[in-house]
Amino acid sequence: MPNTPIKRALVSVTDKTGVVDFVKALEDEFGVEVISTGGTARVLEEAGVHVIPIEQYTGFPEMMDGRVKTLHPKVHGGLLARRDDPKHMAEAAEHGIGMIDLVCVNLYEFEKTVAKPDVTFADAIEHIDIGGPSMLRSAAKNADSVTVVSDPADYDEVLEEMRDNDGCTTLELRRFLQLKVYETTACYDAAIANWLADRYDAEFGEPEDEGATPDEFGLYLEKVQDLRYGENPQQTAAVYRFADEFADLGSSEHPLVGAEQIQGKPLSYNNFLDADAAWNLVREFEEPACVILKHQNPCGSAVADDVTAAYDRAFACDPKSAFGGIIACNREVPYELVEHFADENKQFVEVIIAPSFSADALERMARRPNLRVLATGGTGSHARYELRSIDGGVLLQNVDSVSEDPETFTCPTERKPTPEEMDELMFAWRVCKGVKSNAILVSKGKAGIGMGPGQPNRVDSALLACQRADEACDRMGVEKGGYACASDAFFPFRDNVDVLAEHGVTCIIQPGGSKRDDESIQACNEHGIAMVFTGARHFRH
Repeated sequence: MPNTPIKRALVSVTDKTGVVDFVKALEDEFGVEVISTGGTARVLEEAGVHVIPIEQYTGFPEMMDGRVKTLHPKVHGGLLARRDDPKHMAEAAEHGIGMIDLVCVNLYEFEKTVAKPDVTFADAIEHIDIGGPSMLRSAAKNADSVTVVSDPADYDEVLEEMRDNDGCTTLELRRFLQLKVYETTACYDAAIANWLADRYDAEFGEPEDEGATPDEFGLYLEKVQDLRYGENPQQTAAVYRFADEFADLGSSEHPLVGAEQIQGKPLSYNNFLDADAAWNLVREFEEPACVILKHQNPCGSAVADDVTAAYDRAFACDPKSAFGGIIACNREVPYELVEHFADENKQFVEVIIAPSFSADALERMARRPNLRVLATGGTGSHARYELRSIDGGVLLQNVDSVSEDPETFTCPTERKPTPEEMDELMFAWRVCKGVKSNAILVSKGKAGIGMGPGQPNRVDSALLACQRADEACDRMGVEKGGYACASDAFFPFRDNVDVLAEHGVTCIIQPGGSKRDDESIQACNEHGIAMVFTGARHFRH
């Protein structure tokens, strides 16, 4: 049925935005008979719309505290009957079932209810909509004949179509609205399922199941924007955000997607990837920290008494690689920091991301209109899960963070790290988590001055990290050596230790667990190196 007239509508909405104007137009312009329920009916009647209450239409009162009001054959028969099927129409006539041509329904706000800190289980259950999804699904199933409106944003388009088509809607519009309904109900049901799963785990789950991945993972994403292209110009791309009801699964408290972009060009696909890596890494630190990241690796990283000093030390790690990189800070960015990167260092920066920026910092950065400035509003904890697509499916894992307790570390070498060395090792351990595997990070003075990322073997990573550390010391005019080193995974052979010792590493932190750990321990003892085993690995592929 390409074009179908709308003669009777059923309206029952939680979000009453625009509903009065919409329904008044249906009645005044097209003579549509309006059936409505509860609070919606009262709002419409107060606005002067003639409404048939649902209980009058069905002949049954609302009952069971409103749990049952639209679950009736006169409603669902009027939605589901096929107008082109004589048998359906004869049965409808026999039972006094009139046709309903338009349904305007949106759902109880379950997500807002369960977001309240004091919500009870009983409150949440009462805000699971039954009649609304049932009407939407019935109407959408019969989109050949029924127009179903689940989003107030579509009111104007429906009215325009009716004006252009003598009170009818087109099949194309009905198909579009049908799709929106099933997207809406799928998301709604998944939000309920996820919430119930969390409550079940909290009440009945075993403690050892806390980190377990779910057997089923409901997911709904909303497009934020199309991107110019993907990693390369021949690839199309877009960025999506987790819908609010899924935010606790894939978003942190202050996520990258959701940060306020204060100025600058739209972020590219690669900008998003790098900004995400930098933002996740800088949040590992309690003290003021700055990470400068390029191509997914932290070429500069440091902590200090204030965030400007942290930036200065991070930039000094590798000024050449910092050009065109991402700056991430875990404190508000002051004017002085902007002055340092923009005026003193004349550093070209693609993106700067931080919880906030001072007014004079923003004023100074406005002189670089292409610089992308992102304010997250805070730092907070990491997301719960991260997902990666692979051919035919998705990989899901808990987000990695440095949560190990140093009290659980072991030191198998003859020399133990001093408190100062242990402090330095913990800094290097946190930064190393953000370096692509095989990862070696060499630090001095709580600055990541040498990075060996992504090499096929760990010896090459160690050699590269040490060479960069030596070069950084030459640039900064400080004595070489006295380095701390972190390795994201165990050393398979002692040659890693020999290379590090040759370049002045005095203490090492690594997971341990190799069958040749004894050889690495012996090498450390020979070189007077203190080595700590964490028992935890931090690969980043």
